[in-house]
Amino acid sequence: MENPAVVTAAFQPYLESIRKELQAQDPTLLSVIVAVLAIFLTVVVWKLLQGRKTSRRAVLLVGICDAGKTLLFIRLLSGKFKKTQTSITDGSAAYKVKNDKGATLTIIDLPGHDSLRYQFLEKFKAAARAVLFVVDSSAFQKEVREVAEFLYSILTDNVILKNAPPLLIACNKQDITMAKSAKLIQQQLEKELNTLRVTRAAAPSSLDTSGSGGAVQLGRKGKEFEFSHLPMKVEFVECSARGNKGEDNEAELERLEMWLSKIA
Repeated sequence: MENPAVVTAAFQPYLESIRKELQAQDPTLLSVIVAVLAIFLTVVVWKLLQGRKTSRRAVLLVGICDAGKTLLFIRLLSGKFKKTQTSITDGSAAYKVKNDKGATLTIIDLPGHDSLRYQFLEKFKAAARAVLFVVDSSAFQKEVREVAEFLYSILTDNVILKNAPPLLIACNKQDITMAKSAKLIQQQLEKELNTLRVTRAAAPSSLDTSGSGGAVQLGRKGKEFEFSHLPMKVEFVECSARGNKGEDNEAELERLEMWLSKIA
């Protein structure tokens, strides 16, 4: 993203021209005019940059296979339960947030299969206002490595780092007895991401399959990785797209819906 100060500097030749024309006149008036013009240009550029952020209205729904993304997508849009299967393409729809603003976001459900997930992330990442990463809490213990690898690729992507969209890690399937808590999932992901950071840093660039497009430092150099070290705000919530009382009952997505209202 362009720096307003840099853009303003591009107008310096014009300001200099005005200065020369007024130099023979009142010096005080000259200083005031130049200062006002500089402030005006800075405000205009800032407004333009804010407009770019507002134009990003997509919430990317990502995660590995069988995390429950598509059912979550359907529940958010219709509130209904529907049996799903592994997606091989993206799905998108407008979602009206539940707040007084009545704002609308576009939720994009991206395939989680390992042969497709990076391709679709590449396609939509520039439009991301926020990223919703879904984790299967009941299978997390055996999937932690795969989950961490995909998350690592997102967190070290140059476009994601530049735009720094808010990230919510939704710990889904809390209706299952063996589901891990959000706190435990956060702790284990931080540990696994820290290990990945070390191994990726030691690996030759030709062997780095993260898809981040270059060597990027994850977190703070010389410190154990924590999500709080990232440029974007990261939050964790527990949820259940299926619902604790079975398919015929409502999903438990209240905290997730509150987050969507907040970032809209």
